[in-house]
Amino acid sequence: MTGPASTPYSEGMPSPTSPAPGTRPYNLSRILRLVHEEGAQSRAALTEATGLNRSTIADLVGELVRHGLVAERVPELAGRVGRPSPVVSASPDVVAIAVNPEVDAVEIAAVGLDRSIRMRERIVNTAPLTPGGATALIAERLGAWRAGPLADARIEALGIAVPGLVRATDGVVRNAPHLEWRDVPLSELARAATGLPVSVGNDASLGALAEHRYGAGRGIDDVVYLNGGASGIGGGLIIGGIPVAGSGGYAGEFGQNRPRITDDDDRRTRDGVLEAEVSRRMLLDAVGLEEADDEALAAVLESGEGAAVHAEVARQARVLASALANAVNVLDPAMIVLGGFLATIGELRSEQLAADVAALAMPESAEGLEIRPAALGADRLLVGAAELAFAALLADPAERA
Repeated sequence: MTGPASTPYSEGMPSPTSPAPGTRPYNLSRILRLVHEEGAQSRAALTEATGLNRSTIADLVGELVRHGLVAERVPELAGRVGRPSPVVSASPDVVAIAVNPEVDAVEIAAVGLDRSIRMRERIVNTAPLTPGGATALIAERLGAWRAGPLADARIEALGIAVPGLVRATDGVVRNAPHLEWRDVPLSELARAATGLPVSVGNDASLGALAEHRYGAGRGIDDVVYLNGGASGIGGGLIIGGIPVAGSGGYAGEFGQNRPRITDDDDRRTRDGVLEAEVSRRMLLDAVGLEEADDEALAAVLESGEGAAVHAEVARQARVLASALANAVNVLDPAMIVLGGFLATIGELRSEQLAADVAALAMPESAEGLEIRPAALGADRLLVGAAELAFAALLADPAERA
């Protein structure tokens, strides 16, 4: 997750800092970011958005076309007199490889610069996932894609969203406890295995970035994001419109906070952290499943069968509310976004969750607070990892082209 004093590590990439305002590289970056983040734009719309004149826009777009980063087309508008403004779109053939290694499976996707997901695979782990095993799997799938569906694609970089603490300065995974990875130089291993520039970040921080740019938190400057996955609960922060990582890159670990539990019947551990009290594993046990992806688990929970299932969802919602109230009191967000299995709890118990947070938080801080499920669903972490991989290209396309 990027921040003013700390950015995710990008092995082999220049620092994703924009060139000086007013320069040609800066304006190329502006154009590419606009079509990447906002979608296809007419030249006229780009002229209005940037304040540059039409001839400058035409020249900049022409350079991006030559680099293969954007494409132009003339729209067919029935009945219109005169030549319409050409439409500029980011290329789907410029691709980032996005990876989310988890305890149950590894998800890998190829994400186009136009934000389309070109390829996607979920590979179930049949044994504990090691760093070497993960990078070998990435290299193997990448090789197959390069020989097949991505044969004509330009693969820009690799972004990895890790469920654990990632040191911002060098991309070392300091501690991913559920994967049992400690002090793993993952970016170095992945670069050696794939030959690509590699960026590594915390999965929840990248989920926060994705939801802020394209999902439930779009247009909201102050967002708290909590992600619930097989490895527990992590979080990310957007403060004043800027992702905040902290001095080492470890900010947002809400899962390690201890919630206030006033009813002993709601307690499952003696003095457990949030992710020990609110867990995907407990939900799976409640519905009698050994394993399921988030969509399958949500479908079973939404079917509403069994008092024990209702009780477990309600219990987890009460405990989650206490943790969210603490975040509201400390950070005063306008919105809380819940991803993964937490989104399912939030949707099933939306009224209860909102009421409990309001009761536990300071009234002034809870005024106007929205609690929403992640809008990007299962794509959120992969989109975030792809954004990390594209960061250097978007910052200075002339340098990377």
